[in-house]
Amino acid sequence: MPHHHLELVFDLGALDAQIAEAACFDAGALAVTLSSTPGDGELPVLEPQPGEVRLWPRTRMQALFQAVGEPGRESALRAAVAARLGLDAEQLALRAVPERAWEREWLRDFHALRFGERLWICPQHETVEQSSAVIVRLDPGLAFGTGTHASTALCLEWLDAAAGAIDVIVDYGCGSGILAIAALKLGARRAYAFDHDPQARLATAENAARNGVSERLRVCERVADLPARCDLLLANILAAVLIGEAERFAACVRSGGELVVSGILVAEEGEVAAAFAKWFDMRRFALRDGWVALCGTRC
Repeated sequence: MPHHHLELVFDLGALDAQIAEAACFDAGALAVTLSSTPGDGELPVLEPQPGEVRLWPRTRMQALFQAVGEPGRESALRAAVAARLGLDAEQLALRAVPERAWEREWLRDFHALRFGERLWICPQHETVEQSSAVIVRLDPGLAFGTGTHASTALCLEWLDAAAGAIDVIVDYGCGSGILAIAALKLGARRAYAFDHDPQARLATAENAARNGVSERLRVCERVADLPARCDLLLANILAAVLIGEAERFAACVRSGGELVVSGILVAEEGEVAAAFAKWFDMRRFALRDGWVALCGTRC
């Protein structure tokens, strides 16, 4: 069977998980996941606190890359990530992965996570016993996004706390569609999801169907397709993109509506808040693992 992906694997050791993940994505990773190293199978990670990313005593990071067949691509990729993390290239293993085989393998290491009081992100193969649980069924795919990253977790916790107060939502940079789908499951009437990446739009549509919310979620190919007066706009994307889209976001949110932006490092908080201050009353609502989430009310 032809190989279509490369998987880079290394032990996390003392490295910060968020920094290591960012290094992999900056190098072009399609998806990143954490798992226990061989021998730690008897040490499962059970019921984390809301939004917590709990690691095993010995944690392994796996990053998936597109295989392009260029001479020297594999060694250059391994060297680039190793240099970014301050590791020797020999500490990183790189192997070819058959088409789609990786997807099912990684599902073994993705477990149900709770955000806030009742919102759960749960893979197909697990169940949640909490009677009041609101469950979003999600499996990792090429447009990865399962709530394990701190910036996503903060958005999900905000949604759980705001349940019932949202009518129309925009999920800008939707990825897997996790935020839009969670909002609909929590009671929002209508959601619009936009992403420049067609793979992300496909994943969002598939996940919406899996969760029975397709009729209430519109996946938008163009920014022009977004509504002009939504009640909430969520954007969990890079700070530089947030700053560049500030005026566009303001045009999407009705007076008195809410904005939630995440994916912001502490050092970037002031610049992002200032970019939106002309249209929104901005404030920080959470900080975790060096990542800040801001919210604002439309003036």
